[in-house]
Amino acid sequence: MHDEPIDPFTGDPTDPAASLDEPGRDDPLDPLTDVERQDVLEDLADLEIYQALLAPIGVRGLVIECEDCREPHYFDWDLLRGNLRHLLSSGRPRVHEPAYDPDPDHYVTWDYARGYADGVHDTLSEGTEDETDSRSD
Repeated sequence: MHDEPIDPFTGDPTDPAASLDEPGRDDPLDPLTDVERQDVLEDLADLEIYQALLAPIGVRGLVIECEDCREPHYFDWDLLRGNLRHLLSSGRPRVHEPAYDPDPDHYVTWDYARGYADGVHDTLSEGTEDETDSRSD
């Protein structure tokens, strides 16, 4: 009797998980540089703003074009936040899989989210500038 399930790929040369046991896989990576760390912290701060602005209008998260597989990956807000925090703490990105059957209409790119946030900021700034200009007349 086994406490764990028996691996059906034991001894199979085409085992899809074989690369997980590669020597050196768990070797420590170089820690994030100060610049990389700052970039991730800025991404986390931006993510909070994007979620606050876009979630109320039905956007569930961001879509990112994966550099490894050249496929779009859909991340909900919490998953992306968790991935960024994991990167900060471990210096290594998480293993990823494409989302199962996501609705692309509910996800936007980083660039779209950034542009949307900039547009909201500019609109709010114009309102305060107009009020300041009219008071000085």
